[in-house]
Amino acid sequence: MMLIHCPHCGPRAQEEFTYERTRDSVVQLDQAPDVAMAALYTRTNPRGEENEIWRHTLGCRGWLELRRDRMSHAIVAVHALGVQVLP
Repeated sequence: MMLIHCPHCGPRAQEEFTYERTRDSVVQLDQAPDVAMAALYTRTNPRGEENEIWRHTLGCRGWLELRRDRMSHAIVAVHALGVQVLP
């Protein structure tokens, strides 16, 4: 189990969060279809640290960007994305 430090709620168990995708797989609405398809389906799967997008589903429902090591699951950094949404 990972302990994720939410910038809004503090340290919480991984079960409260939902993994969305890696940061490099986010495509812009005005991108060409072939560029968007490449970003979504032909990305590399590197070892080491990567930026990921998570959502605090069972907490503040905020979007977070985590820098996480894929081998050890160690979380290097956590940043809030967008506007915090409270119930």
